[in-house]
Amino acid sequence: MIQTASMVLRSGTKLLREAIGDGAPRDARILMAHTLNVPADRLTLELSRTVTPMQVAQFEHAIHRRAADTPISHITGKRAFWKHEFRVTPAVLDPRPDTETLIELALLGPPPKTILDLGTGSGCILLSLLAEIKTATGIGTDISKDALAVARENAETLNLSDRVSLSQSDWFSDVTGSYDLIVSNPPYITEAEMADLAPDVHNFEPHLALTPGGDGLSAYRKIALQLSQFLAPQGRAFFEIGKDQGPDVREIFESNGFASVSVHPDLNGHARIVAVNA
Repeated sequence: MIQTASMVLRSGTKLLREAIGDGAPRDARILMAHTLNVPADRLTLELSRTVTPMQVAQFEHAIHRRAADTPISHITGKRAFWKHEFRVTPAVLDPRPDTETLIELALLGPPPKTILDLGTGSGCILLSLLAEIKTATGIGTDISKDALAVARENAETLNLSDRVSLSQSDWFSDVTGSYDLIVSNPPYITEAEMADLAPDVHNFEPHLALTPGGDGLSAYRKIALQLSQFLAPQGRAFFEIGKDQGPDVREIFESNGFASVSVHPDLNGHARIVAVNA
């Protein structure tokens, strides 16, 4: 039986809707675009084309994986963030639109010459900044060797390998030098909140990058203790936070001697970024 992409998409969407609800049409379209190897925004133009049995099998397998809560990025191996697509694996957090607020704020100030990204994961923050600031160099650290391998692959894909260095470090433990800009999206979900996470986050993303346990603030405490040693004069630092953590994280940095600390919302109006000035 000859089938078009539209026919297969329709049946896949129906199956997926039964499993995940309203997000099914969007996710099914992403998976079909991935199957056909076309940009998602061009899929409509491709829906009349005939699909091969192998493509049908690939798409149906992807649909069943998504119905079992596997994140879209783990099926396609990529995730859009800022202006690029990043390689994503189970070793790194799935880049999220909320984190783009950090990029926007960092780009508002004077262009840094040196950038440090603590807990770089996929490298999406550091590499997005380096792609925008052509004169900067950056260092990305992570405690996970597997995460660093993903970041290294993304740096190569974006032709940024000559301006970025990636190394294993537990926060500042193996960092030297001073930096005009320090950024981080550390683990901040509380131990109590972990049980309430969506299955595609709780069951698939690395817990080490999601939560430090307890009240979710231990990473900020560790970073704040040493930040002044690595932040250059007139340097700036930006840290992603949970939506209810603004006052606590602000107090952590202020109690460590930083007088200029501010909290900034994301596009949904939730507190998302704490900014610290040297």
